Amino acid sequence: MLNLDFSKELLIDTQAMNWLPSPLAGVMRKPLEREGKEHGYTTSIVKYEPGSRFSEHRHPMGEEILVLSGVFSDEHGDYPAGSYLRNPPNSRHSPFSHEGCEIFVKLNQFSIEDTTTINRAVEINAIEPGWTLLHNHSDETVWLVSLTIGDEVILPMESQGIEELLLFDGEISVDGNAYPNGLWFRSTLLAEHKLVAGSDAKLIVRTRPIPRFASVVSS
Repeated sequence: MLNLDFSKELLIDTQAMNWLPSPLAGVMRKPLEREGKEHGYTTSIVKYEPGSRFSEHRHPMGEEILVLSGVFSDEHGDYPAGSYLRNPPNSRHSPFSHEGCEIFVKLNQFSIEDTTTINRAVEINAIEPGWTLLHNHSDETVWLVSLTIGDEVILPMESQGIEELLLFDGEISVDGNAYPNGLWFRSTLLAEHKLVAGSDAKLIVRTRPIPRFASVVSS
């Protein structure tokens, strides 16, 4: 297991991490949370080299993707940078990328009742400052947040569990410490944190209960 002690806060500069190989040539990963090597609860940054592909696979408890760069594709369509995808529990697909891409991926973390499919291309550069709701189900809420320099976000919000963010454009400070594009921050202690945009910045922000996950082996 990797980083699944939810009593601990995490501040990870994903840009400083090394790429690790996946089972398939041309696909590399930076694991952030991982229950098993190739199964279960997983959060990671994934890189597809041009022309690479992943074989068809099922996501027993769903999959969420934010396309960070390039164009991500599967048999259902092409998704440019800024696309936000949710594939519900037990969905299948065969992902690939003709030109190459980087994506932020969360696997096997949905409620079994969360059957929403989202294939939404978001024009990142056109987002107005503020909070745009991407998804809400039960106690999980996912926001796309656009900040202008000097804007502040105070944690905790209304969540009584995990508060998690991915900075994918710009820079922010957390409690006075500056972090660049690529910061992944997970807070579960409900201690107060002050986030300040050091430049115009864009983030994915999520609130959800602390998971009670069980190992689920992908087929």
